[in-house]
Amino acid sequence: MAKNFVAELQWRGMLHDAMPGTEEHLLTGMQTAYVGIDPTADSLHIGHMVSVMMLRHFQLAGHRPLALVGGATGMIGDPSGKSAERNLLDEPTLRHNQDAIKKQLSRFLEFESTSPNAAVLVNNYDWMKDFSFLGFIRDIGKHITVNYMMAKDSVRKRLSTDAKEGMSFTEFTYQLVQGYDFLHLYREYDCTLQMGGSDQWGNITTGTELIRRIDGGKGYALTCPLITKADGTKFGKTESGNIWLDPARTSPYKFYQYWLNTSDEDAEKYIKIFTFLSQQEIQDLIQKHREAPHARELQRKLAEEITIMVHSKDDLDNAIQASTILFGKSTSGDLKQLDKQTFLDVFDGVPQAELPISELENGLDMIGALSAKTGFLSSNGEARRELKQNSISVNKAKVKEDYVISKVDLINDQFVLLQRGKKNYFVLVFE
Repeated sequence: MAKNFVAELQWRGMLHDAMPGTEEHLLTGMQTAYVGIDPTADSLHIGHMVSVMMLRHFQLAGHRPLALVGGATGMIGDPSGKSAERNLLDEPTLRHNQDAIKKQLSRFLEFESTSPNAAVLVNNYDWMKDFSFLGFIRDIGKHITVNYMMAKDSVRKRLSTDAKEGMSFTEFTYQLVQGYDFLHLYREYDCTLQMGGSDQWGNITTGTELIRRIDGGKGYALTCPLITKADGTKFGKTESGNIWLDPARTSPYKFYQYWLNTSDEDAEKYIKIFTFLSQQEIQDLIQKHREAPHARELQRKLAEEITIMVHSKDDLDNAIQASTILFGKSTSGDLKQLDKQTFLDVFDGVPQAELPISELENGLDMIGALSAKTGFLSSNGEARRELKQNSISVNKAKVKEDYVISKVDLINDQFVLLQRGKKNYFVLVFE
């Protein structure tokens, strides 16, 4: 007997809508479902995570998940929730992105298992590339009326805006292409369920309609809520852009910090969606957090669980260590263990000055480092006063006026960290 997948999503706050009969259908035995993933970048970002978690829960419930990389649909662009068309990608770029995405999905889904519910990665370009335009509109297009397509929210919203661009025929037909994906997977993989964000409901039900009208079959639809933040800002975004799963795009430190800085209200919601902790574990965590919210135990557990899941335990340990450098006691040795990107992330936004590496040939005196050559402090006199008051540190170690900065002090062969008091930092960058 398969586990109740729909009930699991419900208590986690991951169910927005489901076609009548979906829950009963899934309880009859192992079923196959798919989620479409946009391959317009060579990394997923945390906006994709809800769909990926749904696929993982689906597999854990004994069902078979299909991850569909939209190589064909990525060449068109989904109008849902968009106010403009996207740039179109060529096939080599899409293939590269697919390979990178599969590697990331492998941290969540079991692809290599010999079990009948092993995950499968498919690309709709593989079956769409051989369609001719005439063949598609004859075999597929004739089954769906323009009236039906116009009634979809994603189409109506785009047509009702004042955007000069309007909506191209390419984007208008997107739902037909996505609908055919469902029909194809229904035929080839006995796939009876498509899942996605709530903005995908119209596209998904076009697929169930094609299955009904062309094959006389029954397909189901299930959507999850679009994730929001309590303060109204966009989930998964920072001032510098998306939070990516690829460590080269978003370092594990920044990834960890994003979740650590979640509000109390959001943390209670996200711990259910973005971890595999049990209902009891989560209830206990939420209770503890409400009793002592200042300890931020809920945010810490959320950040730990998802950082390990996406990256690794070592990456989590490094992120925690890096976090203590700003806010706790640390040494020059701790600083020198940071890789360059993490150092830059930790001290992102801290004022800095660039100096030629030649300044270190004979050593850089503290007055020059603090004021004359950097402007960290306003005058040489202020620099001398702060040094006498023992409030200046180089790489977290207190120094006096007679200290000379040399190449031995360099972090990653490039940086020196100056500090006045507890919170005033300044980075020297030697080029």
